[in-house]
Amino acid sequence: MSPSHSRFRAQKSSFTARKALVPILALGLALGVAGCQQVQTVDESPQGEDVTSTPIGDQTIVEGGDLVMALSAEPDRLDPTTSSSLYTRYVMQTMCEKLYDIDADGEIVPMLAEALPEISDDGLTVTIPVREGIVFADGSDLDAAAVAQTIDRGLTLEGSSRRSELGPIENIEAVDSSTVEITYSEPFAPLTAALADRAGMILSPQALAEKGDAFGDSPVCVGAFKFVERVPQTSITVERDPLYYDAENVHLDTITYRIITDSSIRSANLQSGDVQVADSISTQDIGALSESEGIEVLQVGSLGYQAVTINVGNVNGVGTPPELIDTPLATEATVRQALSMSVDREALVESVFSNWYSAACSPISPDSPYSSEASEACPEYDPEASLQMLEEAGVTTPFPIEMEVTNNPDTLRFAQALQAQVAEGGFELTISPVEYSTLLDVQTQGDFESLQLGWSGRVDPHGNMFNFLSTGGGNNYSGYSNPEVDDLLNEASSINDSDERAELYGQVMEIVQEENPIIYLYRVRSLTAHTSDVAGVETFADGVVHLSNAAFVEAG
Repeated sequence: MSPSHSRFRAQKSSFTARKALVPILALGLALGVAGCQQVQTVDESPQGEDVTSTPIGDQTIVEGGDLVMALSAEPDRLDPTTSSSLYTRYVMQTMCEKLYDIDADGEIVPMLAEALPEISDDGLTVTIPVREGIVFADGSDLDAAAVAQTIDRGLTLEGSSRRSELGPIENIEAVDSSTVEITYSEPFAPLTAALADRAGMILSPQALAEKGDAFGDSPVCVGAFKFVERVPQTSITVERDPLYYDAENVHLDTITYRIITDSSIRSANLQSGDVQVADSISTQDIGALSESEGIEVLQVGSLGYQAVTINVGNVNGVGTPPELIDTPLATEATVRQALSMSVDREALVESVFSNWYSAACSPISPDSPYSSEASEACPEYDPEASLQMLEEAGVTTPFPIEMEVTNNPDTLRFAQALQAQVAEGGFELTISPVEYSTLLDVQTQGDFESLQLGWSGRVDPHGNMFNFLSTGGGNNYSGYSNPEVDDLLNEASSINDSDERAELYGQVMEIVQEENPIIYLYRVRSLTAHTSDVAGVETFADGVVHLSNAAFVEAG
C-alpha cells in the first residue's frame, strides 16, 4: 500500500472502525466465469414479459382495510427537495403527487398539471397550466404560487438534490392562479421529465411556513394519503386523505410501510399474509413465489443501473468543489480502467442473479430513445490486460480497494462474487457492509474509497447522468469533474432532437469509460409481489411501486 493510500485509510479509520470488514474470498467461488473474451455483449433478455399491474377490473372491492408493504430499505428524509432514496419515492408516491407522471409505457402524462408544458419557439419560456379546485392535505389551495414556490425551493434550498435537475432557470413566476411561467437562460429539454419526479412534487406553502427545515418530518402535499407517523428503522404509516380530489377511487384506510431488509424474510411474511405487498423480491425467491398459490408477481425492466462509485475528489461532501485525493485509485484513470476490465458483467449476472438481471455498462437503458452504439458499448473483459495496466501504473499487486455496500443478502452475494472475480485482474477488494441509510450518508459526505449502490432511473437520461457526472452535480458522489463532459451534458440538455442528444450522450460515455469515476455493472429487473386478495398495485420502469389506488378484493 502506498503512503498516500495509507493517509486516505487513516482519514477514514474512525468511520470504518464501526463496520465489520468481509475478507477476500477464495477464488474457488463458483462464478461460472468463462475464459478471457475480447468484448462483452450486454444481454437484454431478462426472464418473462413485463407485468406492470394487477388491475382491479370486475373484482369486488372490499372498501377500507389496512395494507402493509414490506420495504427493503429504510427511506431517507421524507422531503422531496433533499431526498435521494428510491424507497422514499415509494412512500411519497402516495402522499405527494407531481405535476407530471410516467405511465406503464414510460410516457410522460399530466398529473397536477392540466396539460404538458407549452414551450416558446426559442425554447426559453416554459408555461405550465396548473389544475384548479385541488387542495393540499392541510386544506390550503393548490395554485400556481405553490408550484412556483416548490420549484424555487428546489433551486435555492441548501442541500437541495433537485437544483441540477431543473436546469438554468432565470425566473419563475405565477402569472395567475393557474399558470406558471419559467424563463431559462438557454433551452432545457429535460424539464418535463424532471417535473415527473421529485422536483415536481408540489409542497404545501402553509406547511413549509410552519415547519421550515423540518418539513420532511411530517410532509404535506396533494395525495391519496397523508402522513401519520414514522417509527425510525421500523415503519412509516399514511392514511386516506378525505380532501383528496379523487377520493372516490381511494379504497384503503391506511398503508404501513414496514422496513424488512432481508429478502427471505420479506418473502416469508408475504406468504404468511403478514404483509400484502413486498418490493425487490430476490432472484433466489422469485421462482418459488411465482408458483405459490395466492401470490401475484409484477416484473418490469429498469431505467436505472447498479454501479461501483469511485471517490476521485469528494472530500468535503457533495456539491463542494472537488479536491485531490492522493491515492492511485483516485488519481490514476489507468487503475480504475483496469478495475473495470477485471469485471465480466455477463458472468456475474448469470451466476449471481440467474439472468433475471442484465449486464449494463452505461446509465442509459438500451430501450431508451437516447441510446446509441456508443452508450451500449462495454469495456473489454481482460484480466490479463488489467494486470499489465497495473504494472505499468507502478502499483503493487494485489492492489487493495475498500468497497462499502448495503448489508442485504443479495448485495453481499454480488459483492463477494465481484470480489473473487476482480482478484484475477490484480485487485484485493475488501467488502464493508453498512445499513442502507448509513451508506446514503457516507456517499454524500465523501467518506469512502469506493461503494456499490444503484439508481432507479429516469425516463430522460439527463436525470441519470447530469447530477452524477457534472461538476458540482447534486448526486456527484465521486467528486468527478471534467469540463468536456460538463459541456457535452449541457449541450445535450439544450437540444430537443433525440438522435442529436443520443449522439452527445454517447460521447459522454466514451469519456466516462476511459476515466471510470462510476463503473456501471448491471441493470435490475424490478420484481414486486403481492397477495391475491389485493389488486390495483402498479410498478413502472422508474422502479416505484404505486399503491394509491390499490384495494382489497373478494376472493374469486
